Amino acid sequence: MTDQPQAPAILAHLEEAVSNAKSWPFAEARGLIKRLDRMKDGDKPVVFQTGYGPSGLPHIGTFGEVARTTMVRRAFEALTGRKTRLIAFSDDMDGMRKVPPTVPNPEKLEPYLQKPLCDVPDPFGTHDSFSAHNNARLCDFLDQFGFDYEFASSAQQYRDGHFDDMLMRMLEKYDDVMEIILPTLGAERRETYSPFLPISPTTGKVLYVPILERDVSAGTIVYEDENGEKIKSSVKGGNVKLQWKADWAGRWNALNVDYEMAGEDLTESVRLSNRIVRALGSEPPAGFNYQLFLDEKGEKISKTKGNGLSIEEWLTYASPESLSLYMFNAPKKAKKLHFDIIPKTVDDYHAHLDKYADQKLETPPVKAVDNPAWHIHEGRPPTQTSPVTFALLLNLVSAASTSDKDQLWGYINVYQPDVSAEKFPKLDQLVGYAIRYYKDFVEPNKNYRAPTQMERAAMESLVQILEAMPPQTNDADILQTAVFDAGKTQEFDNLRNWFKAIYEVCFGQEQGPRMGNFIAIYGVKNTAEMIKSALARG
Repeated sequence: MTDQPQAPAILAHLEEAVSNAKSWPFAEARGLIKRLDRMKDGDKPVVFQTGYGPSGLPHIGTFGEVARTTMVRRAFEALTGRKTRLIAFSDDMDGMRKVPPTVPNPEKLEPYLQKPLCDVPDPFGTHDSFSAHNNARLCDFLDQFGFDYEFASSAQQYRDGHFDDMLMRMLEKYDDVMEIILPTLGAERRETYSPFLPISPTTGKVLYVPILERDVSAGTIVYEDENGEKIKSSVKGGNVKLQWKADWAGRWNALNVDYEMAGEDLTESVRLSNRIVRALGSEPPAGFNYQLFLDEKGEKISKTKGNGLSIEEWLTYASPESLSLYMFNAPKKAKKLHFDIIPKTVDDYHAHLDKYADQKLETPPVKAVDNPAWHIHEGRPPTQTSPVTFALLLNLVSAASTSDKDQLWGYINVYQPDVSAEKFPKLDQLVGYAIRYYKDFVEPNKNYRAPTQMERAAMESLVQILEAMPPQTNDADILQTAVFDAGKTQEFDNLRNWFKAIYEVCFGQEQGPRMGNFIAIYGVKNTAEMIKSALARG
C-alpha cells in the first residue's frame, strides 16, 4: 500500500539483496516464477487477481487480500522486472440469495431474490443497481489506500462477450467438469447439478436446473424454465453464468490469471477449481490459502455474528500502515483480530521503520527488503519515523488526564524541542489515535491497586530521586537508571516486578512504557507528583 502505485525501481546494489530475500512475499513470487517458467509464457503482463462478492460492502478481509496480493506482486516485479496487472474482480452476476438486513426498505428487494445482483435495484438510489453501488464502494475503498488495480465485473465479462470463448470451451468439456464436481455432491444435488446456470428469460432469475440437451457446435443448451417451458439458449452473451467452482476456474482461464490467494475456508474450492481449469486446458494460478481471523475468544470471525473488528474501527485508532503490518505478519497462521492488538502493532510498525533506516545501508541490504516496511510501502518506506511510541503516548494521556492535543504536544516538545505537528504529521495523527484509544479501551479498564510495603518504600525513594533532579532533566537513559536505582533499594526477587508494580499502582494496568522515556516526556516533577498521588490512593 503506497501513494506511489508503480513498482519500485530496483537499483543495482539491491539486486543481490532481492535475490536472497526470504520474506514470504518473495517466497510466493518465486513460486509464481517457477509456474511461469513451466508454461514458457513469454513476456505478457503477469496477472494477479482478487475476488469480491458485491452482496455487501468491502471489509477488512477485502483489504487484507488486496494488500497481501500487492506485496507478492511487488516482490515478483523486484525479482523479474516484468510488467504486472492486478484485477479486482466482482462477482455481480451472482444471484441475490437473501436481502441484506442493513439496506433501506429491505422489503422492496424481496421480489428480486435469486436475480443477478447487477439486476437488483440500488436500495440507496445512487447507482443503476445494487451491485453497481457496492462496486463503486469497492473502488472508492481501494482508491482510499492507493492500491494499483483494474476493476472487472462478472456482468461485464459475461454480457459483453468477453467470456464467450471460455464458455464454449466449458461446454465442450462439460462431461469432464461434471466428472470432477459430481463426486463432491450429495445424491440429491447430483440429479440437478450443472456447471451452467441459465438466466430465466421470463423471470430474470439465476436458475439451478439440470441441462437437458447440449449442442457443442452450436453453443446451445436446453433447460426447463420456471414455468415448465423448455428453453434453448446460447451459452454466450450473458444468457448463463457458471456455478461457483466452475466460475472461478472459468475466470482464471478467460483472464489468464497467474496468481490468486484465498481464505483457508476455500481450500476445497481451490482444489476443485484447479482441476476444472486444467480440464479447460489452462494452468491453475499460483497462490496460497491464508488463515482466517479470530476474535478475542479465539473464535473465527463471522460477518453473521459480527464478532470481528471492522476496518473503520481499526482506522479510528491506528494508521492504515499498521493494518498493513498486521496483514503482512504470518498470513498462514490464524491470528486474533481485536482492539487489544492495535497498540503493539502500531509500535511494531514504527520499530520496523527505524530498523529499515539502518538496514538499507547494508551491502547487500537483504534485511531491508525483508523488512515489513519495504513490503508495506512497496519498496519505498518513508524516511521519517515517530520519535514517540504509541504505548508511551497512551500513558502520557493517562498521566496528564487530558484529551487536549496541544497540551500533549507541550509535553512532547519538552522532550523533543525540534519536533512539531507540522514537521511530524504522522506523530500528530498518532497523538489523536492515542487519545481515542485511551478513552475507549484503556480508561474504562483501569484497575489501580495499593502498593505493598516494599513497593511503597521503593516508590518513595524514586520520588526523592526525581525531586532532587533539575526540573529540565530529560535524558531517558539517566532517568531509566534512576528508576532502577530506586527499585534496588528494596529486595525485589526480580526488578521486573518493580516495574510491574509501578504500572499497576500508578497507571492501573499490568504493562506500561519504558519509564525513562515516559519521565523524559512527562517531566521529573510531574512524574513525582503522579507517584505521590498514586501512593495517597493506597
